[in-house]
Amino acid sequence: MTSPTDAGFRRGIRIGVDVGSVRVGVARTDPDGRLAVPVATLTRPAGRSGARSDLIALVDLVVEYEPLEVVVGLPLGLDGTEGRAAAAVRLYAVDLAATLRARGLGVPVRLLDERMTTAEATRGLQAAGHDARSGRSVIDQAAAVIIVQHALDTERATGMPPGTLLTPAEDPE
Repeated sequence: MTSPTDAGFRRGIRIGVDVGSVRVGVARTDPDGRLAVPVATLTRPAGRSGARSDLIALVDLVVEYEPLEVVVGLPLGLDGTEGRAAAAVRLYAVDLAATLRARGLGVPVRLLDERMTTAEATRGLQAAGHDARSGRSVIDQAAAVIIVQHALDTERATGMPPGTLLTPAEDPE
């Protein structure tokens, strides 16, 4: 049985991304948008110049899973403002969108408020008996699962795509 808002729900895989300064957690959904699962933890190279192995690996995952969109968690402050971490994630999302376009992929990138997802992922894994220090890459994947699951739940509840679509105008190229 579907609710009236399910009628506006777009069928297709989504990729969720939790961007950190050292690692990038990646998760994906099933095509029906019912379940999000962890996929990978990518290591970020230092700096923004040169070959970006994390972006290349992320784009390779986009090619593999053929998602409807990529949802990148935007770490807003508790008051809803963007600080340094959010600015860094926004730059990463712009770089991702540019890399996708350079590969001829028209997959949209959305930014979604992800306040507290890493804390939520850490608490959940600790409750399941995982040590935070030994499970940092697992925490990054779990945070990506929470981000993309939140996107699914929001779209299913509202019938509207969640977050903010990153537009080419935001790209400095």
